Parts: sequence; C-alpha cells; structure tokens
Amino acid sequence: MMEWIARAQRNPNARISGVAYLLYFLTAILAEFLTGRKLVVFGNATNLVASGCYVALTLLLYGLFKPVNRILSLIAALFSLTGCVVMTLEQFHVAPLSMSPLLFFGPYCLLIGYLILRSTFLPRILGVLMALAGLGWLAFLSPAFNHSLARTIEGIGIFAEASLMLWLVVRGVNVQRWKEQANAAAKPPSIDGAVCRAIVNNRPDSHAADAMARIRRDLYEYS
Repeated sequence: MMEWIARAQRNPNARISGVAYLLYFLTAILAEFLTGRKLVVFGNATNLVASGCYVALTLLLYGLFKPVNRILSLIAALFSLTGCVVMTLEQFHVAPLSMSPLLFFGPYCLLIGYLILRSTFLPRILGVLMALAGLGWLAFLSPAFNHSLARTIEGIGIFAEASLMLWLVVRGVNVQRWKEQANAAAKPPSIDGAVCRAIVNNRPDSHAADAMARIRRDLYEYS
C-alpha cells in the first residue's frame, strides 16, 4: 500500500486518488446501512475500512497538492489524519475527550479548496465547492448553529466532495500543468538571478557588471 501511494505521489495519477475517494464513499454508505439495520459489528468493521480508505486518500491528495504548497498540503494532511483518528476513537467510544471530527475535517476541506484554487491543474469551481464544504462542516460546531440548515449544509458538503471525487475518477488532472507546477516548486531559486535583479533595481546600469563580479569573487573566496 505505501509503495503504491509513494509511486502515486511522484506522478499525479489523479484517478488513483479518485478511486480511493470512491471506495471511501461506498464503504461509508455501506457502514451507515449496516448500522441502521442493527448490524453494529459489521457496521463498525466497514467504518474501519472507510477510515482506511480516507487515510490513503489523504496521503494521495498530499502528494497531488504538494507542488502547489508543500507546507499547506502537509498541514491539511495532518488535519485529516487527526480527524480519522478521532472518528475511529469515537466509533468505539474510547475517545479521551469529547471532540467532533468536524473540528479537523472542516479545516481540511478549506485547505484543499484553497490548494485547488491555487493550482493550475484542476477547475477552480471545485476549490470553491470544497471551501464551502469546509465552512459548512465548521458551522456545525457553532453554538448558534441553526439546525434547520443541517440538511442543506450536509448536501453542499457531500456534493462538493462527490464532485471532486468524480472529476478525479473521470477527468483526472492536467498532467502537463501538474508537472510544470511540480518542477517550478522543486527548482531552487537562482542566486545569480536574484542578485542581478537586486543590482539592477538598486544600482546604476554602469556599476551592475562590476558589482556582480565582486559578489561572485567574494562567494568564490568564501566557498
């Protein structure tokens, strides 16, 4: 499993992420059905499978959005993984604190929405939908929450995540743009380029070449 995820992170291969998303949806729905039929043991087991699918999805999406912003993608993944842990502990009634998983999944959806908006390889409407879903999940935690809006907010959240899932399964991502963004993120900034810009912006043109030569000489001697 980990080798499969690592390989997917080196290549967008977004359809793998979409399949993991689809498996999560299917197992989560099945778990709700089994629990509703009083088959609690089978429902709990299926919920564990659903949580495992979401953990895999989280790691895959981290790799997918790492070229956009590595730090935010990591923070989003940590929120999601913590939410999965809290959800599993609550399922077996062993959570040390009374804490809603939405406290973590709300920020996760918000960050994924932001990363989509900043990306060049997915439609921005998906980012807007995911951000709205995140805000909706967080709204459930507000003491002033109007419970008459619960169905509407749940509908928006499910629609947003289902839209992202279907897009990843059916269309994937623009691989060329993903690779361009990944290469741009991995490429270290050019020292000469940065120095040249600073010199041109702050020194007369007649002194730029001399200043550049002195800086290169100093760097060479220092190294």
